[in-house]
Formats: sequence, structure tokens, C-alpha cells
Amino acid sequence: MSDNPVTPANHVAGKVAIVTGGGRDIGRACALKLAACGAAVAINYHSSSDGADSAVSEITAGGGKAFSLQGDMTSGDDVAALIGQTVQSLGGQIDILVHVTGGLVARKTLAEMDVDHWDQVMALNATSFMRTAKAVLPHMKNGGSIIGLASQAGRDGGGPGATAYAASKGAVMTFARGLAKELGPDIRVNSVCPGMIDTDFHNTFTKPEVRTHVANITPLKREGTSEDVANLVSYLASDQAAFITGTNIDINGGMLFS
Repeated sequence: MSDNPVTPANHVAGKVAIVTGGGRDIGRACALKLAACGAAVAINYHSSSDGADSAVSEITAGGGKAFSLQGDMTSGDDVAALIGQTVQSLGGQIDILVHVTGGLVARKTLAEMDVDHWDQVMALNATSFMRTAKAVLPHMKNGGSIIGLASQAGRDGGGPGATAYAASKGAVMTFARGLAKELGPDIRVNSVCPGMIDTDFHNTFTKPEVRTHVANITPLKREGTSEDVANLVSYLASDQAAFITGTNIDINGGMLFS
């Protein structure tokens, strides 16, 4: 795939991408989309080995380059291992970082949560993004693109028991803005803010009736898909988005306008 000429359907040809949290849902879709658009892809996963390995098989069967590596992106050693293997296996330069790693952990009100829960959620969502971006930076030259996964919760504070999660995603958004100023003009930094996307996240943390209600009141009358988000991410990763940096782009079917 990386040897193909750059066309609208193949717009990151020859580039090397890292997708953290790439074993399932949005992360897996991003890895597959970037590979389909011509990138060689390193897929980090924490516990979703089947999804990561099958994505690698799908990419390589289509003529692309990819590998998967287990790792905890809250661990500096694991982040360093991912970067090291990417540089060794896919080439000396990293062009794209898509940081999907994150999660809610548990719904807890302020009265229910303790500092350990707060710190865990912040580390998982915000600090992991900082660790990975910092580790990638020495290997990312002119034209690089860093994309974080924020959330609609970073805009509106989230649902019940999600204040820690919402605050951490707000931190992702602000970090992306600040880093865009710091790294420009050489490297662009953006984040995306998904709303109700059909993923295991909502299978675990959102009641079915709530999901149905939200879908019904959005202008597009449906939940989003992981592929919807991956399409946006692959665009932001490409040179087609060369004048876009410091943005936090909503993708929620019209549920929230910002």
C-alpha cells in the first residue's frame, strides 16, 4: 500500500502511523482506514489482542505493512517500546500519531469518587496522550500530524457520574490546542470529539434506552459508527488537512453544536 501513488482514496501513501488503543472500535477502524489510504500502521492495544491481530492480518493480506504490540500507554516503558518497534519495523520516521487510548473506568459522582479514581482517569485519558506525543516527537518531522481522541463530554461535561472523564477529555482538547501552537508550523495537532458512537464503551456504560433516545433526537437520527470517526481522523492525518491545526472537531450527528 505504501508504494501506491497518492490519490484522494490513498492520501497518506508512504507515511508511517501509530494508532494507540487500536484493537477495537474506533481505534481499530482508524488503523484499517489509514492502512487503506496507504500508511504503514503500528497498532498498540492493551487487552484487545484478537482485534489488533486480525487488523494486522487484514492489512497485510491487502499488501500493506502493519504490526501490533501490547502495551499500557500510561507506562513510560511501554510507550518507549511502541515507539522503538515502530521506528525499527516501519522506518526511521513517524508521520502520524492517532491516540485513541482512554476510557471512563467507572461512573462515579464526586461524592463517590476518591483521588485514586480521579488520577486513574486522568492518567488513562490525558497523561497517556502527553506521554505518547512526547515520545513520538523526536521521530516526527515536517508535515507530521498528531490526533487525540477527545469526546463530546469535553464540551458538555458528560453524563451522570462522568465528571472525571469529561475533565480528562477537556484536558485532551486543551493540550491539542496548546501543542498546535508549540509544534507549528512543522507538525499539526488536532483532536476529535465523538458523541454517541456505537462502540463497546456505550455497550458498557450507557443504557440502551438512553442510546435510543439520543439517536432519535439528533438531526441524523442514528448513532455514529467507528468508521465515521475513522474517516475524519484519516482526513486530519493527511496533507489534505494541511491548514487545519489546533481544532477540536465535533462528530456527533448534530447532537451538539459548538
